[in-house]
Amino acid sequence: MLSLKDIKKDYVVGDSTVSALKGVSIDFRENEFVSILGPSGCGKTTLLNIIGGLDRYTSGDLNINGKSTKDFKDCDWDSYRNHSIGFVFQSYNLIPHQTVLSNVELALTLSGVSKSERRERAVKALEQVGLGDQLHKKPNQMSGGQMQRVAIARALVNEPDILLADEPTGALDTETSVQIMELLKSISKDKLIIMVTHNPELAMKYSSRIIKLLDGKVIDDSDPLDKNVVEPIKKPEKEPTKADKKAAKKERKKLKTSMSFLTALSLSRNNLMTKKARTLLTSFAGSIGIIGIALILSISNGVQLYIDQVQSDTLSSYPLQITKTTASIGEIMNTMAKNHEDSANHDKDKVYSQNAMGEMINTLMEETKVNNLEKFKKYLDDNSDLKDLTSDVQYTYATTLNVFTESDSGVMQVNPSTLLEDMGYMSSTQMEAMSMSGSMGGMMGMGTDVWSEMIDNEELIDKQYDVIAGRLPEKYNEVVLVVDKNNEINDYVLYSLGLLDPSSLNGIVRRAMAGEDISVDSEQHVYTYDELLDLKFKVVPTPDFYKKKDGVWEDMTGDESYMKKAVANGTEISVVGILRPDEDASSASISGAIGYRHDLMTYLIDEVDKSEIVKEQIANPDIDVFTGLKFKTDETVADTDSSSETVSDSTADTESKADKTADSSDTDKKAGLVAGDSSMEIPEGMTEEQYKALMEQSGASNTGELADMGMNAMGSMDMSAIQGGDMSSLTETQKKYIASLSDEQMELMKQMLKEQSDTNADQLANSGKYSTSNYDNNMKTLGYSVVEDPDSINIYPVDFASKEKIIDIIDDYNDSVGEEDKIEYTDYVGLMMSSITSIINAISYVLIAFVAISLVVSSIMIGIITYISVLERTKEIGILRSIGASKRDISRVFNAETVIVGFVAGALGIIISYLLTIPINMIIAHLTDVPIRASIPVSAAVVLIAISVCLTLIAGLFPSRVAAKKDPVIALRTE
Repeated sequence: MLSLKDIKKDYVVGDSTVSALKGVSIDFRENEFVSILGPSGCGKTTLLNIIGGLDRYTSGDLNINGKSTKDFKDCDWDSYRNHSIGFVFQSYNLIPHQTVLSNVELALTLSGVSKSERRERAVKALEQVGLGDQLHKKPNQMSGGQMQRVAIARALVNEPDILLADEPTGALDTETSVQIMELLKSISKDKLIIMVTHNPELAMKYSSRIIKLLDGKVIDDSDPLDKNVVEPIKKPEKEPTKADKKAAKKERKKLKTSMSFLTALSLSRNNLMTKKARTLLTSFAGSIGIIGIALILSISNGVQLYIDQVQSDTLSSYPLQITKTTASIGEIMNTMAKNHEDSANHDKDKVYSQNAMGEMINTLMEETKVNNLEKFKKYLDDNSDLKDLTSDVQYTYATTLNVFTESDSGVMQVNPSTLLEDMGYMSSTQMEAMSMSGSMGGMMGMGTDVWSEMIDNEELIDKQYDVIAGRLPEKYNEVVLVVDKNNEINDYVLYSLGLLDPSSLNGIVRRAMAGEDISVDSEQHVYTYDELLDLKFKVVPTPDFYKKKDGVWEDMTGDESYMKKAVANGTEISVVGILRPDEDASSASISGAIGYRHDLMTYLIDEVDKSEIVKEQIANPDIDVFTGLKFKTDETVADTDSSSETVSDSTADTESKADKTADSSDTDKKAGLVAGDSSMEIPEGMTEEQYKALMEQSGASNTGELADMGMNAMGSMDMSAIQGGDMSSLTETQKKYIASLSDEQMELMKQMLKEQSDTNADQLANSGKYSTSNYDNNMKTLGYSVVEDPDSINIYPVDFASKEKIIDIIDDYNDSVGEEDKIEYTDYVGLMMSSITSIINAISYVLIAFVAISLVVSSIMIGIITYISVLERTKEIGILRSIGASKRDISRVFNAETVIVGFVAGALGIIISYLLTIPINMIIAHLTDVPIRASIPVSAAVVLIAISVCLTLIAGLFPSRVAAKKDPVIALRTE
């Protein structure tokens, strides 16, 4: 059955050769219990490893069932170990993370036995060794004797011909050793058992044959196959024929171990499932690169600002601006210049007028158009290329940001600023026009408001500003205060914010123009950072200015007590940081002194949308919520026109208008007279003597002062309170002014109020049943905006090359839509600069390098982790090899493991990326109104998982190759 012929084994150690076996020749019977005795280092274990096919002999021959093994290849030895040999080791060599049943099934798994048969045979083997009730325990839950029984069951499960036991009782106590020996003795009745031991008593008691070795040679054999010859005489071997070789090859192929990749996957899965935490950590480590790539794909506008500082700063202040109502400045200038050249076609013997104003108005009307921003915004949102070309796309809305401060003396409006109007510098109409230019404040230096929206690019802000106190705002109700490079704040800002008393400037321009001596606070005031960080403001939505009375909504801005409550209930805004422009910054993106986040505006839009007055106006689009009257329509206008077609009606209407005009003029004169304005003409019905007496009563010496006080007081006075005699709603200034009036002036005021009331009633009666306003004007007055329909769009390119590409995108849009939807934009940079000679565009290269580095790092990391796994599982590799696993099987097991890890890493990376898109989308929705939704396409997810699997497989090729090449003998010795 088994025959060793002149087996020699040499080990090369450095420059010397050590002979472990020196010509050992032994013949074994088919069933006997052979014990090999000898001192340590005599070659016992080496001989056992050669018999078991774990080690190769240097010379000689090992015959198995009469067949030489000289021509055996690795696969033949693997099949021999799997089908013919069963190993029992001193240290049991059970795989600790597998159950008892799984350890026993392992050899059958390598043989490709079906799952049901595998389980049946493993249970039978365990019952044979008395462990039928311990199937699902782990090795570390069992005693040494039980673990050795499991090892014996594993050796027997594949029904081998030979059982090799290396010191099977070496780690057991005496009682357990006897039990194991009894078990082996019973097995030897049907099988050949070869045991290596240092215990001669056990060998003599249980063995049927004892072979002694010394210095690599057999020195004694108690029961050789031929009793007369210790070592059998060599006989000449018969040269096998081609037919014999072919038959032998076919037989070897039949017995060849065959672990399919699916079996390897199953084995690796079971192994990984026993180490869930480590597998997840390894997979997570491998998923980091995938997560990075997935997030780059999901946020396709992740542009790396690797550009020149001047470009980024300049373009952050000079965006491509698209407003709802716009005019091409370049076209206007070109048209006017062309018209002027064409008109200069006359002789120069006289002076001719130039129709500049007419041309300007006509050109403005021709070149001014209304942009469909709702449709264009949707186009921008759907354009993925735009995201890589911009640092921000900023949408602004017509909703007014009403900001107030509270003090003991009352409330003061901070934004929109009324400081210049209060000073008498310009009218409210001019102030409104200036406020409309606030979006260009940073570009033109004309904005009157000190509050401006920050660009939604923290990286760019970090480059342009230094945070000298506090931090950048993180919530919608947080703002920053911006000082200049010298840590100074313009006193206009201080007055506007209420840090200096703005009432000291009331009427100062009018008084200065009247020649009065005035004084302005020129003292330099000093504020600590903490004082400025303690600043609090209140934001009040415009609908909160109105209160419903008698079925209509009344403007309550003139009611001081109401406004105090409205401001008190407003949203509190805190200054959380102080910014100073960086010294190297050539431009700044925050145009005002107070910078607020975009989500403050989106919050305000939402609050306006939720207000009762807005809901009522939307629910009743035909009714004016301020008057309760219907809005005029085209039909009502036609009806009104047709009702006044007769000449007599037209004449009467003309006379009525003339009367009203006269009444209005007379009322204005009386109002001026009440205010003490001596420059006014004498009203109709008043004699010159009455006029002079009235002026003398008012005090000629302080006429100018009284006029100022009177005009200011009457501007916001509740006239109905005068008529009803209720003075409680008047301010102290108004009460003081009323007290200064004479009886004649009071009578004149009441007469004026009565006339005005009669006039208003008459106008209301003659207006029929229609409001003089319309739905759109009312919604604009209330500050209503739709997020999808901005008032203007500011596109901030990352560099000049990107700006040109954005212009191409706009041109492509204009080419794809009709004439009515074409977009006119203002390119401030293009107006100032005709060409840029140097462009730095390394964004793509940075992204590619980043992704490449992350992939390389991930691959190296997976390779290292797999190699560590190989080192940690070295003994497991030896165990697998001892039960018949081939080198390819070992490599396949680790490749399967890397495939599983790669798949889990890819899937985990995609899942984590998908989960990260949730807070990312929430943050984007919170910080900006741009409807960008970060998401990973299904195809990209599949590709990324495939890339992860491929990368881990490639990274694991080297470690799996190392694992396959490990010497099983050395691997089994590893602890």
